Amino acid sequence: MSLTPEQVQMIWPEGQRIQPSALPQGYTLRTYRPGDEAGFYDLMDSVGWTGWNPEKLQPWLFRILPEGWFFAIHERDGEIIGTCMATHDPTWEVPFSGEVGWTAVYPDHQGKGIGKAVVGAVVKRFLDAGYAQIHLYTEIWRLAALKVYLRIGFEPYLIQQESIQQWEKVCVQLNWPFTADEWRSSPNFD
Repeated sequence: MSLTPEQVQMIWPEGQRIQPSALPQGYTLRTYRPGDEAGFYDLMDSVGWTGWNPEKLQPWLFRILPEGWFFAIHERDGEIIGTCMATHDPTWEVPFSGEVGWTAVYPDHQGKGIGKAVVGAVVKRFLDAGYAQIHLYTEIWRLAALKVYLRIGFEPYLIQQESIQQWEKVCVQLNWPFTADEWRSSPNFD
């Protein structure tokens, strides 16, 4: 995947396990059920990823691991309020690689640990399936998501020289240690 100037990549440290987070009271975690699509489309619209429909979803369905599409459900009304996908993402560099994809939480449910729970469930699903290489892509301005990923255990992955400056800026904004000399980089890093 080629990144846009606003995107960064993160990786899961090989050999690191994860202890999934529990959802707060009033929420449950489950995997995809037929009919969840409409709730997913509404959720994606609420976080600014508009235009989701059956045609846009179709290519992703072929890549999602079995039991790898997670939803956080608001128990009171049964509404889907959070999501994350475990998608197979082969690359030339790493043919057996998994991508944490399309993490979203309704704005009025953010800050409660829901993102951490759905991402943690996806990472656990990958690890249980034997994936050693797990990564994700996100935009540098999605600071809340970046902080969740860092807290869970993901590390920045340096793809190009600009990655260093991007991560330095993010770390300052998040008050997170900037330790670029400890982070892995792409074999094509220039």
